[in-house]
Amino acid sequence: MVVENSPLALDGDRPSAPTLEQVAERAGVSRSTASRAINGGLRVSPDALAAVEAAVAELGYTPNRAARSLVTKRTDSIALVVPEPDERVLSDPFFAGTLNGLSTALADSDIQVVLVIARPGESERTVRYLRNGHVDGAIVVSHHRTDDLDRVLLSSRVPNVFVGRPLSVDPREVHFVDTDNVAGGEMAARHLIERGVTRIATIAGPQDMSAGVDRLTGWRSAVRRAGMSDDAVLHGDFTLASGARLAHELVERYPDVDGVFIASDLMAAGALAAFAELGKEVPGDIAVVGYDNIGVATSTTPPLTTIVQPVVSMARAAGNRLLAQLHGEQLPREPLIFAPELVVRASA
Repeated sequence: MVVENSPLALDGDRPSAPTLEQVAERAGVSRSTASRAINGGLRVSPDALAAVEAAVAELGYTPNRAARSLVTKRTDSIALVVPEPDERVLSDPFFAGTLNGLSTALADSDIQVVLVIARPGESERTVRYLRNGHVDGAIVVSHHRTDDLDRVLLSSRVPNVFVGRPLSVDPREVHFVDTDNVAGGEMAARHLIERGVTRIATIAGPQDMSAGVDRLTGWRSAVRRAGMSDDAVLHGDFTLASGARLAHELVERYPDVDGVFIASDLMAAGALAAFAELGKEVPGDIAVVGYDNIGVATSTTPPLTTIVQPVVSMARAAGNRLLAQLHGEQLPREPLIFAPELVVRASA
C-alpha cells in the first residue's frame, strides 16, 4: 500500500528515507531549529528539542553524517595509532587487547575507531592525517622515541592520550596511562632472587620505548640491591622471534645463568621453545619470568610466571580520558598508573 505524503511512501519498490523537512513539519518547528536540535541541541528550547526528538523517533529519521559533521565540526571517529609494521600489529595479542579495551570505553557512544598503522618512516603521513580533521582525537600505543608523535601531538590541537609513557617530551605535558614498569621489573627480578637463582640475566625490551627502558631499570635495581652482577643483558624487540634468537645467544654467552627475566610474554614464549631445543629444562636449569600476562602465558611449556600488564584496562582508561577531552572536560595532569602484579606459574 502506498500512502501519499508519508515519509515512508514508496518510490517504485524502494521506501524513501524521511527528510529533515518532514521532521521539522512533524515537530512544528523550522528546518533550522530541527537541524540544531538533531546536531547537539544548541540554541533550542527544551520544548522544541523534545518535539524534534519525538518526530525523529516516529519517522525513523537518520541524520546525514556528512551534514552533521559540517555543523558540529566533528567526525565521530577517533584514531588508534600504532607505530609498528603491519605484521606486528596483526600478530601481537597486545594490540587485540588494546582494541578490546578501547571498544569497551566507546560502547555507549556513536564514535567509531579508525586503525592507523604508522609504518616505520611514515610518521609525517600519519601526522598529516591526524591534523587534517579526519578524526576527532587519537589514542597512541606502542610509541617509539623516533616516531616523533608525542612532540607533534603536543604542538597540535588534536586531543590525544598515550598508552605508555612517551619518551621524547616532558611526561607532565601529555596525557597517558601506563603500568609501573619499573616496579614490574623489580618484582620479576626479586621473585627469581628469592627463588634462589645464583646468576641472573634479562632479555630486555627495546630501549626506544619506555616499557623497555623502565623494565630494565627495575630489574637492575633489584639485582644490584641483592649484590649480584647485572652484566647479563640482551635486547629484544618484544617479538617471538627475538626471544628465540636471544635465548640461544644467552646460553652461549652466559652458560652459568640459572634465572632470566624476559621483558614480554611473546619473547618469553620464543625463549622457552629455544631452551627446550637446547636441552635446558625450565625451571630446573633456568627459571623464567615474563611480562604482560597475555593468553600465551598459560599455553607455553611450562606455563609462564609473569607480571601482569592490564592492557584491556589501560586501553579502556585511555578511551575514557579521550572521551572526556572531546566532551570539554578538564583532565588531571597526573597520568593514570596501574600497579603490576606477579602471577606465579610453573616456569619460575
